Amino acid sequence: MKMDDIARLAGVSKAAVSLAFSGKPGIGPETRERILQIARENGYQPKARASLREQQAGSITFLVFANSGIVLEEYYQQPFFRELLHYIEERCRSHGYSLLYTSADMGSVQENLRAISGEKRSEGIILLGTNLDKALLEQVAAQWKGPLVVLDTCFETLPIPFVHINNILGGYQAGSHLCGLGHRHIGYIASDIRIRNFDDRRAGFMQALQENGVELAAENAFSVAPTILSSQESLKKQLSAYLEKGHAMPTAFFCECDYIAISAIKSLTELGYRVPADISVVGFDNISEARIITPELTTIHVEKERMAQLSVDMIMDIIQSDSAVTAKILVDTHLVERMSTAEPGAERS
Repeated sequence: MKMDDIARLAGVSKAAVSLAFSGKPGIGPETRERILQIARENGYQPKARASLREQQAGSITFLVFANSGIVLEEYYQQPFFRELLHYIEERCRSHGYSLLYTSADMGSVQENLRAISGEKRSEGIILLGTNLDKALLEQVAAQWKGPLVVLDTCFETLPIPFVHINNILGGYQAGSHLCGLGHRHIGYIASDIRIRNFDDRRAGFMQALQENGVELAAENAFSVAPTILSSQESLKKQLSAYLEKGHAMPTAFFCECDYIAISAIKSLTELGYRVPADISVVGFDNISEARIITPELTTIHVEKERMAQLSVDMIMDIIQSDSAVTAKILVDTHLVERMSTAEPGAERS
């Protein structure tokens, strides 16, 4: 039996079969399991293509609880996570390790971790924590006894290693930037799905406004889906209803992530507003799409490469030293000023 036969029996492409065998992202967990099951039933063994160095090296598992909140099932296609994965894989390779990819079910933590342990292919887990709460992280730590590092969230009261964004600083930098430009009538566009990162960004933003004597009026806060890059009817309806009540449109908006910011720019443009001549917009994350949108997006840069390097180096240190000491690393952000912000009412060529 050949790989083409497996693809035909599974009703998928040969490329999908290759992704299933390699453990790389690109197909859903159900498709991957169906392909592997067909291969087992037919006694098919994929040919080893790894170099001698790769065969001798260990493996790290990148574990994601996908299709929950902001982390979609095809998370590897979302710009922020795509960049993180690229840097993590590069760092693993520099240590002589390969990176395996596993998507898990929120309701089957024990079974998923038992499967990883049973395969005996992974020496440790880098867990994407973006959409995870404290209770689930406690459950993972209790079930998985091996090396573990959680990336992109942090709970200070858990004795687990974390590598996290300084979201409070990022929100503070965004607020300080808008206040520094002279904006006083400021709006806030939040995600309608709440995670720790967004709450921290709001806290930092509010602190900057308070220090500058600016108040965020309750009616100036809106919420939208955080994973849509196109304009959103829900936002246009919220803004239209806001105007119908006699409110003046804010001169600037802070958005909790770049997805929301890009969607907001498109929505505002369709409503007849010019960015930044009429309204300034600031995002958060500095995804690659921030440079493609017109105007280019002013945003808070997240050191995704540095976070990836730190998470891999930390788990390697745990593997090699077998240390019980845990640490939490907070990675600072910085503002990237582009063309989507200006002084209130300023024309910009």
